[in-house]
Amino acid sequence: MWKYSKLLPNYNKQDIVSLGEGNTPLIKSRYIGKELGVPNLYFKLENLNPSGSYKDRFASAFITALKSKGKDICIATSSGNTGAALSAYSAAAGINCVLAIVDGAPEGKIKQMQLYGAHTYMINGFGKDPQVTGDVFKMLSEHAAKIQVPLPISAYCYCPEGMIGVQTISYEIIEQTNFAVNHIFSPSGGGGLTLAVAKGVVAYTENNQPNTKKPKVHCVQPEGNDTIASSLRNGINAVAIPYATTNVSGLQVPSILDGNEVIEVCTQLGGNGYVVSDTDIFAFHQLLAQKEGVFCEPAGAVALAGLASAVRKKEIKNTDTVVCLVTGSGFKDMHSVERNFGLPDIEKIDGSLLEERIIALDKN
Repeated sequence: MWKYSKLLPNYNKQDIVSLGEGNTPLIKSRYIGKELGVPNLYFKLENLNPSGSYKDRFASAFITALKSKGKDICIATSSGNTGAALSAYSAAAGINCVLAIVDGAPEGKIKQMQLYGAHTYMINGFGKDPQVTGDVFKMLSEHAAKIQVPLPISAYCYCPEGMIGVQTISYEIIEQTNFAVNHIFSPSGGGGLTLAVAKGVVAYTENNQPNTKKPKVHCVQPEGNDTIASSLRNGINAVAIPYATTNVSGLQVPSILDGNEVIEVCTQLGGNGYVVSDTDIFAFHQLLAQKEGVFCEPAGAVALAGLASAVRKKEIKNTDTVVCLVTGSGFKDMHSVERNFGLPDIEKIDGSLLEERIIALDKN
């Protein structure tokens, strides 16, 4: 992502901490797009970043900023992907990483953080109860300020130093489609990713082809965490909820965070809000794997569920070029796979029966 240095902060070359993040593939849908009536549907595979999610862009930018200031500790919160990314880049930079983990975060993601050497602590109610969540953020913010270290929460309201790295997703999409993209669908919890995509669209087009029509950026949220999407659609301010009820890990953010700025910038770009059910999300999660060969975590299927909603509402033309963000790897949350895919038990057979099974399948 550092090839976009003109649109990123100016750091000394020796301070840049990179593991090869960015430059992720943009692949055309072979099946789902045609089924939805959107033949020019593409998936931006952020699950192929070094630690398995788009958060590597955030971590590279943030840890680089930290290193440039001579700091030797990273203190953060995470529901999984941010922590994994910060753990990896902290290890690469040779600094300590301390993480307050969202209650109920997938074990696989926590194990990944621990493997990188991070110190992890899961906080009861954090990420579910607004009061607990607010208290944790307040304490960590105050402590980080005391030791003069930024708090790397993946939201502009907390950490613009890291979020500017996430904007490079849009730079790549626009380049990869040669400015032809009409719609970008983004999943949202607290809104940071969607805001980064929208800001990235504005920054890249204004620096390269200012007279080109900008793509619309749409905010998609699970109905159990609808703090921004409905408000965007209805033209009102974001609304905090008592607690998130969605089972989609990573999008359980009942606080507003970047919500109002998401509404402002997406509205300027002509984007809209879409609220989708967990049932639809998990259905597209499975469909992406079995029809497109894309193995993502459930949050990575949220954008596609939003596109399906837009198609039902007749808000997408069949001639439009559409990009859905696939945010993280399926290996991050194998528990969701086991719980929602209904996979069969592993069948153990004698080798003599193998040819018989193959012939039977070949006939079908």
